Amino acid sequence: MSKSGTAHSALFRRRTETAPPEAGGVEGDRQRSHVPTTRVGLELPAGLTFENWESAGRELSGIVNSSSWWLGDWLVYGKDHYGDRYERGVRAAGLRYQTLRNYAWVSRRFDMKRRRPALSFQHHAELASLPAEEQEQWLDQAERQGWSTKQLRAAMRLARGAEVPEAQQTAEATRRLAVPDSRLQWWHKAAARSGVELEQWVLDTLDSAAEQILEKLQEQAGSGIAGAGQQRCLTG
Repeated sequence: MSKSGTAHSALFRRRTETAPPEAGGVEGDRQRSHVPTTRVGLELPAGLTFENWESAGRELSGIVNSSSWWLGDWLVYGKDHYGDRYERGVRAAGLRYQTLRNYAWVSRRFDMKRRRPALSFQHHAELASLPAEEQEQWLDQAERQGWSTKQLRAAMRLARGAEVPEAQQTAEATRRLAVPDSRLQWWHKAAARSGVELEQWVLDTLDSAAEQILEKLQEQAGSGIAGAGQQRCLTG
C-alpha cells in the first residue's frame, strides 16, 4: 500500500502457467522472491526469505483493508448510476448484498479525501455514524496515538461515559432486546464475515437501514411536492 492509499504489489503475481518454472540461477532467485496467487490460495515458493514473507503479510493486510473500500465504492457507483439494475450486478458477482451495503454505507460517510491510509477501514466504520466534525477529531487522535480499532472503540466508550449523566448511564445499561438464539448466531456469523464485532455490526446495520429508509422517505416527499407544484401550474 503506497502512502497515497493506492495498492500495488511487487511480490504477488497471478499464476498463469500450468507447469512450475525452472528454479535455477537468476530466474530461480527472481521466482523465489515472488508469491504466485490463485483463486484458492498463495503458492509460497521454497526458499522465500523472511523479509519477503514479512513483506507479503503487510501487502495482504493492505489488500484486505483496501478491498472493503473498493467494494463499498463499487456498490455506491452502481446504485447511483444503474438504478435497480445494480442488484443484478451484485448477484452476478456472487457477493453478499448485506456485507456490501455496510461497506457502501461507510464509503458514503467518508469521501475519498477524508479517508486515512494510515488507518484501517474498520477504524472508519467505527466512526461512520458520527457527525463529520467528530469523525475528523477521532481520526486525528487514532492516527496520532497509533490506536488499534479496539483501542479506538474503548476510547469512544470512555468519552461517551464521561459525557452521559450517571442516572442516564444506569437507565441505558438496563435496556435489553430479546433475540432468539438462532438469530443471534446468524448475526454473529454475519459480523465475523464482515470483520467486525457483533455490537458494531448491529449498530452499522441498523444505522445503514435507517439511513436508507429516511433517504427514501425524503425522496418520496420531494416527489410529492414537485407533483403538487406541477398540478398547481396546470390548474392555474
